[in-house]
Amino acid sequence: MEKLGWQLSVQLYTYRRYPLFEALDKVAELGIRHIEPLTALKVDAKRPELRANEDLPPDVRKELKTMLADRGMFLSSIFASFTGEPAQAKRLFDFCQEMGTGTIVAEPPAGALDMIEKLCDESRINVAFHNHARGQSPYWKPEQVLAACQNRSPRLGGCCDAGQWARSGLDPVESLRKMKGRIISFHLKDIAKRNEPSSRNTVFGEGEGDFANVLRELKRLGYRGLTTIDFEHDTPALQEDMARNVAFVEDQAKRLLADTNPSPFG
Repeated sequence: MEKLGWQLSVQLYTYRRYPLFEALDKVAELGIRHIEPLTALKVDAKRPELRANEDLPPDVRKELKTMLADRGMFLSSIFASFTGEPAQAKRLFDFCQEMGTGTIVAEPPAGALDMIEKLCDESRINVAFHNHARGQSPYWKPEQVLAACQNRSPRLGGCCDAGQWARSGLDPVESLRKMKGRIISFHLKDIAKRNEPSSRNTVFGEGEGDFANVLRELKRLGYRGLTTIDFEHDTPALQEDMARNVAFVEDQAKRLLADTNPSPFG
């Protein structure tokens, strides 16, 4: 994956049964160095009121930075909400700057885009529009993301979730192709049933998300950046399922590299 320029990350909703401080060790066990917290999730079991967002107190931010550094990990992106209020948006961007976070994944209100674009350029932080499934998001189709980004800074683009496109009945490969030039980050997700917005996740490669072809298209487009596992199917076998997910993506990456660099011995 690293040779393809894919920085493997985990959306911490995957480990939502654990507060962030405990989930870090689960991610580290998989050999993954990047995380994407969801700002609504708890940070610490001993302080249940804390959330991983712009209101996190300075002492807890310092504690989190130390825990990440000790594990060689990075808070590379964050899944956040924009209220539309300038003060809240500014606090969120300031929090990301302090934490070294390069991308905010969100589904921001249309009326806030001028303000958000300005903050993106000032802070050099990206905002990636995420596509929840049909009926759950104003950005569920690529055309909606592209329309929101039209004539705007290149720091605004898509957090392309191919599994959600498949849930919505869209062709994930074709949808990804439409997003060429505006892909900022990518969510790794496979789903049991296409064209069902509530379809559950499957281990990668076992569902109807055309997952191997999606990864092939991602490579063909020359994408380099965060590839974030967003695995929603929480079971007692979660860690084993996650290890299988990592192994699948790494195996596909090796296949894609082999296709690019065929053996001289045939």
